[in-house]
Amino acid sequence: MLDRLAGNQALKDTLKAALSAGRLSHSVLLCGDEGTGTGFAARCLAADYLYPQGGPAAENVLAGRAPECIVLQGEGAAGQIKVERVREVREEVFHSALSAEGRVVLLYGAQNLNAASANALLKVLEEPPAGVLFLLTASSPAAVLPTIRSRCAGYTLAPLPWEDCADWLRKHHPPCPEAELLSHVYAGHLGLCIAAVADPARAETLRTARALAKLVGERDEYGILTLLARFDKDRPGARSLLTEFSRLCAAALRRPELAGLSAKAAGRCIYRVQAAQKALAGNVYPKVVLTTLGIKLAKAGK
Repeated sequence: MLDRLAGNQALKDTLKAALSAGRLSHSVLLCGDEGTGTGFAARCLAADYLYPQGGPAAENVLAGRAPECIVLQGEGAAGQIKVERVREVREEVFHSALSAEGRVVLLYGAQNLNAASANALLKVLEEPPAGVLFLLTASSPAAVLPTIRSRCAGYTLAPLPWEDCADWLRKHHPPCPEAELLSHVYAGHLGLCIAAVADPARAETLRTARALAKLVGERDEYGILTLLARFDKDRPGARSLLTEFSRLCAAALRRPELAGLSAKAAGRCIYRVQAAQKALAGNVYPKVVLTTLGIKLAKAGK
């Protein structure tokens, strides 16, 4: 199943060799930015560990439907992994019967462990039951508590080269006429590209961000303010739009023709958008933030 993971060939070869030789650590930490596929990689590794010969059972693991896999992830608005849930999982792996080649605990977002939940997890990582593999994902090694990180074999997933990312999109999501644009905007983060193709809401947000970039390039202050006014009462929507617009500007630093912005204008826009995003994260009224931003973006396009 690891072969289904796009790119990262050296990482796949290392993990497959460890599996074949029976040398895979009982605790593995897979790190990577959003969209690099850490969760998918964890399920691929889990499937290969539980069902080396593949088949329907391995497909169920990959799809997240296998009872042999126990999932642990953040809950609530804060997204923290609760200590009570960690204790429940610990009891389950010690007292439930094993099937297949063993059991797997999939812990998504290890950076969301707090001190209490991390301590509870440490107890089982230090003395794991036989046949249980712990697969943790995180945004980066530095985001994980040192006590947890030190108990795991760490691996990092990288984004794809933009050409490979675009080719994958054309092959697996035809027709995809904007494969090259997406691969640049999301800097080879295939998961984000797939979401932009498959999720209508996200695709619409990117289209709006492209419209905003065009208006900025034309220095159309009225058009910019009119577009941003649509989000005066939609703080989450405004934040999503600015995130996509910022990504588009970052792509324009490398390929100005993608967004209709010069590299200098794109750089100025990123700086102004970052300030607006901080304001939106606070209690500032969105209309004030977006109006101020619109005026500044019109000047940034010059």
